[in-house]
Amino acid sequence: MAAPSTSDGMNAPLRHPEKARKPDQPSPPKPAWIRVKAPMSREYQETRDLMRALRLNTVCEEAACPNIGECWKEKHATVMILGAVCTRACAFCNVATGKPGAVDPHEPAHVAEAVGKLGLHHIVVTSVDRDDLPDGGADQFVQTIQAIRRAAPATTVEVLTPDFLKKDDAIEAVVAARPDVYNHNLETVPRLYREVRPGARYAASLELLARVKRLDASMFTKSGLMVGLGETLDEVDAVMDDLRAADVDFLTVGQYLQPTPKHHAVARFVSPAEFAGIKERAFAKGFLMVSASPLTRSSYFAGDDFVKLRQARAARLALVP
Repeated sequence: MAAPSTSDGMNAPLRHPEKARKPDQPSPPKPAWIRVKAPMSREYQETRDLMRALRLNTVCEEAACPNIGECWKEKHATVMILGAVCTRACAFCNVATGKPGAVDPHEPAHVAEAVGKLGLHHIVVTSVDRDDLPDGGADQFVQTIQAIRRAAPATTVEVLTPDFLKKDDAIEAVVAARPDVYNHNLETVPRLYREVRPGARYAASLELLARVKRLDASMFTKSGLMVGLGETLDEVDAVMDDLRAADVDFLTVGQYLQPTPKHHAVARFVSPAEFAGIKERAFAKGFLMVSASPLTRSSYFAGDDFVKLRQARAARLALVP
């Protein structure tokens, strides 16, 4: 497994060789509303021990999520399949970049075992980008969904997939496995893709979400944005319009936090009041569910939000004559 994530940049050359020679990118000091307590609970340690015992990676650790203490205290962990090394080198991400190892055939069974031992009613499964694989890792998502269904049929499954760029039939395969939620994050506005998400294409990511709905109109779709990277609020509104045109149901918006000084700088810290405004406008545009706050992340309170998402759809359908 990869070394634990740090935010001080000490292991940045190991995790991010492509960033090692870049100059440091200074960011403004964190405001009070973005600070979180260090994880210390017994439940946190138990969750960590279980992930180690089952040789599972989590995006909570690898992406240096600020909510890890809170989520793991509730034994809510987001599993990251297909290893801990990504073939992409996004400017915002703390997941290690390099040449990935072989796909673990036992990983789906281990994820299913973790679901049972943690007693999860809802699980989020994500992955690194695996551009080296013919299907981008789609089959591992399928196998993992199926293993969870066999082991815990009452547990709802949310997948957060890569873009499967130039991987024919990958999206179709994952949709056919029928996750309850299909999530793919746009991450930022189109203008910033080249510097923030250089290996991806905005139009392709948007088309992925639209294609999921064309394949299965009943499947919930979800996407997330980071703010504080240099975007304008008008650009955020335009992305929300694009997502609604793709019939996306659920939007998450959170503050970008710089993992190390070698990563993209924080342009500014968006205030809680601005997040409230984004949330209000997003609901007005027709999203069924919106989570927008400084510490919002794709899987933050995902289980509780999925319950609300289903309720919101039922309420909207009840209004249709």
